[in-house]
Amino acid sequence: MLRRYWIFALILVVFSACNADENVKGEKTIEEIKTSGKITNSDIIRNPVTADGPEDTVNIAKIVFEEKEFNFGRAKQGDIIKHTYVFTNTGKVPLLISNARSSCGCTVPKWPTELIEPGGKGEISVEFDSKGRKNRQVKEVTITANTYPSTTKVKLEGFIEEEK
Repeated sequence: MLRRYWIFALILVVFSACNADENVKGEKTIEEIKTSGKITNSDIIRNPVTADGPEDTVNIAKIVFEEKEFNFGRAKQGDIIKHTYVFTNTGKVPLLISNARSSCGCTVPKWPTELIEPGGKGEISVEFDSKGRKNRQVKEVTITANTYPSTTKVKLEGFIEEEK
């Protein structure tokens, strides 16, 4: 008889935990966000992976670059190499890029600070100063956004001829 009570208590605890998880998952849809007034960063930035929950990769922004790697060929020491990476938000919510950082101070990225709506395009421009550099150079820019995974990399590479 006591054993039945323990089984009943265990079932009750399990069902209570399941109901609590459903309350956590009550995120707004993009339609609810759009109709509820001003969109804030906390409304659109979603954490698709939690420590104890499943992955939600449906309701996120998705950044797709036309090209992720650019080879500038050969350049002379001191040249400034510029390139623009074009991307599209193929996700279901607005894309917000929070940061873009390079692998060294000689490479400077510039990114859009405004929201990129689903289906919208944007650009990240990169300038590489080859002063003091020589031989093969590979520079990466890491973009952080409300995507899954949260970082995406683009690469700039080429050969710098030493000044004589």
